[in-house]
Amino acid sequence: MPRFFTRAEADALLPRLDPVLVELRDLRAELSTEEEALGQLRQRMLGNGHGLQGALTRHRARAAEIVAAINERVRQINGWGVLVKDLEMGLVDFPTERDGEEVYLCWRLGEPRVAWWHSIEGGFAAREPLED
Repeated sequence: MPRFFTRAEADALLPRLDPVLVELRDLRAELSTEEEALGQLRQRMLGNGHGLQGALTRHRARAAEIVAAINERVRQINGWGVLVKDLEMGLVDFPTERDGEEVYLCWRLGEPRVAWWHSIEGGFAAREPLED
């Protein structure tokens, strides 16, 4: 059974979450850059660019390091009972209970506090404001 958060508990976790999510967003952007470089190298290698094997190996190694760092930080956040939903948006969900039903409190980077909720099936697009 997942841990259920109150809104106050979710808000209290934001100062710890924020820097990790910023780092995740930056790592995801760096991974995209590495993936793009790998794609370009593969294209060049099709045209007899065999001398590029060293660069390909370096980019693959860096991409693997980034993936490991991303996985480590996601595990850290999951260990707090929080679900990471989107790395680029810095979007997370906090399991909670509302009217006897499991739902999610929803927050993303840049929002001052947890102010939204949605059903498990609804996702970000179905967010509804929390009453104050």
